Amino acid sequence: MTGLCLRKSNLSNKSLYALRKSEPKTLTTLKNILKYHNIRSVFQPIVSLTDAEIIGYEALSRGPKGSLLEYPDSLFSTAEEFNLVWELEYLCRDMALKKSQKIIPFKMIFINVDPKIMKDPRFQKGQTRDLLNKFCANAGNVIFEITEKTAINDYHNFCRILDNYTSQGYKIAIDDTGSGYSGLRTIAETRPNFIKIDIELIRNIDKDSLKQAMLKALYDFSCNTNSKIIAEGIETQAELATLIKIGIPYGQGFFLQKPQPNFGQLTTEVKQLILEINRTKKHASYHTPITLPVGTITQPSIGVPSTTLGYDVINYFNEQPNIEGLPIIDQNKPVGLLMKIKFFAKLATQYGIAVYTNRAIHTIMDKAPLIVDYDTPIEQVHQLALSRKNDDVYDYILVTKDDSYFGHISIKTLLEKTTQLELNRAKHANPLTGLPGNVIIEEQLAKLIAESCDYAVLYFDLDNFKAYNDAYGFENGDRILQFTAQSIQEQLSAEYTDVFLGHIGGDDFIAILRAKSPVPLCEQIITCFDSKIPIYYSEEDRRKGGIIAKNRHGQSESFPLISLSIAVVTNRCQQFNNIYELSEAASQLKKQCKLNWQSCYCISGK
Repeated sequence: MTGLCLRKSNLSNKSLYALRKSEPKTLTTLKNILKYHNIRSVFQPIVSLTDAEIIGYEALSRGPKGSLLEYPDSLFSTAEEFNLVWELEYLCRDMALKKSQKIIPFKMIFINVDPKIMKDPRFQKGQTRDLLNKFCANAGNVIFEITEKTAINDYHNFCRILDNYTSQGYKIAIDDTGSGYSGLRTIAETRPNFIKIDIELIRNIDKDSLKQAMLKALYDFSCNTNSKIIAEGIETQAELATLIKIGIPYGQGFFLQKPQPNFGQLTTEVKQLILEINRTKKHASYHTPITLPVGTITQPSIGVPSTTLGYDVINYFNEQPNIEGLPIIDQNKPVGLLMKIKFFAKLATQYGIAVYTNRAIHTIMDKAPLIVDYDTPIEQVHQLALSRKNDDVYDYILVTKDDSYFGHISIKTLLEKTTQLELNRAKHANPLTGLPGNVIIEEQLAKLIAESCDYAVLYFDLDNFKAYNDAYGFENGDRILQFTAQSIQEQLSAEYTDVFLGHIGGDDFIAILRAKSPVPLCEQIITCFDSKIPIYYSEEDRRKGGIIAKNRHGQSESFPLISLSIAVVTNRCQQFNNIYELSEAASQLKKQCKLNWQSCYCISGK
């Protein structure tokens, strides 16, 4: 024990000696970097995963090649050790913006910022604004990328500082989400424009259903908060395909392109791959009467550039009395919104006309309006619109298609359509379980048959259900149906992101899977069902293992506990031309399943 302690002490002394010996050298290297501006800026593209266009670049900083501080980890840890983080970060921003000045009017530049330096008075005195003015850069295309790996202790003060910058037009991204101290609290407190998902959550996501479920939840969260997700560290084609299928809008990583000294473009192969995956996804998707995309009710409209003078806006509103708002569009991208009532309210203030009529509207427009994609479901947009601040609830909603401005929606139009959707939901959903009924099921099956991908259709049928209904009554029978729907739905949502579940009627249900083996799912559903079904019987019937009820001929007969049969029809061995051929195949398979007096599944072709 003593020898071990001495050995540990000796190693520590050696390490401390080596550290002291290297300190002057690293400090000298760092000071030379700061003195001679010896920082290399490299740029990695951030890519739209819908149309393969580059929306911006993350600026990354490197020390001198071959030096002790070449790589960012050693570079910034040394700066922190010698209390020179501000000086280093300012130099990195200066070099990145200088190199970006020709591209920044057209693309976003993501600049990494340590939360600790945002409290530095030098950061808050407008030095970043001075840099932008120096390089004629637009603040709206500068994104402060805040790493989540650093703990944020004073959220109130930190958010106050962020508000100062967002009010000037800057945007905020939270980096490394999923790897740091703060987790979802950082996102909730800062309300970022972009959420960058850490590489550890992206790596092998195509093979990990738990990661897929987590990212799907983050995606839904981002949609409800009007943020955009950027998946970092995409390294394989399979990861890329999975992210696109989940709906993640943006990505970056070595598979797309490595960081480069210049603003590189994607290869033709990568572009074509992204577009092809999206074509497959859109071909596989469908819209029912209750899940329409918001683009179908969008009113195409023109906008005006942010340089438009207030005087011209007054004339526009006077000439168009039915128009309540004016989208602000720069380079075919929505950058703001000016609602008529808010604009006239500013004009009505003291000196309002003198101040605002001869100024460009970018000074008074709403720089963060609600912007949604064409394919966003109407119901989701409805939730987003009504979750806005009270003063903004009646503002227009701006819609983009392929990352370009498409049109706007008034809140009146949205509410009218949402009401219609609710009526359609009541019309087409099963009233007992709330699942899509036959109209939607038939649409889904017809669409499925037209696809080229592998699929599996699962038909669920309860055995001995009529006998239970006769013995226990229709009310308890309804409880069994609700339990069955819930059990199937829970297993589907736990394992799959692209799945459909419908209620044909009575004790028949249907589920559709794409490109995955149905075997594990069938086994999980049956295990769950069999473990819980006994609680719906009396203690005496559980002990007997069944009930006595009259059969179809009016004679008393012994019936086991309810079991679940699953007939699984796939297109791997047989192609179907229409839903009737598929239904006939399922019907024959169900008869085979019912020969077994316990829960089971049968798969076509096996």
